[in-house]
Amino acid sequence: MSKKKVAVQLPAVAQEAPVEERYSLELEALAGIAEIVEVDASSPETFVAGVRDADALITSWGIHINSKVIASLEKCTVIGVGSVGVDMVDVDAATAAGIVVTNVPDVFIEEVADHTLMLLLACARRVKLMDRMVREGAWFKGRPVLNEIPRLWGQTLGLISFGNVATAVARRAKAFGMHIIACDPFVTELKMTAEGVEPVSLDELLERSDYLSVHPGLNDSSRGMLSDAEFARMKNTVSIINCGRGPTIDEAALIRALQSGQVAAAGLDVLEKEPPEPDNPLLHMDNVILTPHAASATTRMRPETRRRVGREVALVLQGKWPMSCVNPTVLPKVDLERWQPYPMDRGPNR
Repeated sequence: MSKKKVAVQLPAVAQEAPVEERYSLELEALAGIAEIVEVDASSPETFVAGVRDADALITSWGIHINSKVIASLEKCTVIGVGSVGVDMVDVDAATAAGIVVTNVPDVFIEEVADHTLMLLLACARRVKLMDRMVREGAWFKGRPVLNEIPRLWGQTLGLISFGNVATAVARRAKAFGMHIIACDPFVTELKMTAEGVEPVSLDELLERSDYLSVHPGLNDSSRGMLSDAEFARMKNTVSIINCGRGPTIDEAALIRALQSGQVAAAGLDVLEKEPPEPDNPLLHMDNVILTPHAASATTRMRPETRRRVGREVALVLQGKWPMSCVNPTVLPKVDLERWQPYPMDRGPNR
């Protein structure tokens, strides 16, 4: 029996090591089932030509797997995404084509939660401004600034979406004495209350939060979900934290809110455009902490993500359900064996 073809995007920088060595982590699960073939993604046309006869795709960056690409796939049964977010794939088009889309929703949760708390604390203590004051010889100006900011204990942290990362953030924030509220229509209230988190509506969350952390995946309903109207409903002492997807926040509206004082501070690991333009006002605000979309990065993240992607794709190529299916409605329509129960504690995984 011939091996299946798993297509990946050719790295921008040429690699001298053989494919078997460079993709050894993915091949831990795929070896004996499939071979990995690198495809030129310098243009949509060359990418389509290279993946047309692929049995599976693996992606986490680069070219968008849009409806045109998906329509060109003749044999593909699974697209494995090496991240939590799957906005680089047209999931609806994949579903219509009967293609399973998988992600890695539980590999680097703790890392992102740590980073979220780091940004929250940096906003609370105005770390960027404090550091600048020390470097510029304004040693005695720091305390008067912090004298105007309430201590973290007793403050309210609002979580938009209550998936894996938000759950881990809530557990950490409780150790700082924060009261946690959350809004997520796809998660049972019992999951929230079991974590000591108060379920609220989005309107109530916007009005009550002293710190607001944004966690939904990027889709049509979440894109730009925080804009002028939402910022106007918040306390003018609020700090906004985003380690999820940049476009969930209307960046121009956030800049206006920060400049006007409607929003007090922001800690952002993600932006609408990455990297930002040099003249982006967010780069020059003392009350804004920015990191380069690095919240998930640790020594474990890339190796374990790659292993997980390989395992997910291998399961589908062997005729079995994957562990994490982003488009579960496709599963009853394809010839795959169900070997695990449906998870019942959350809604659609995107």
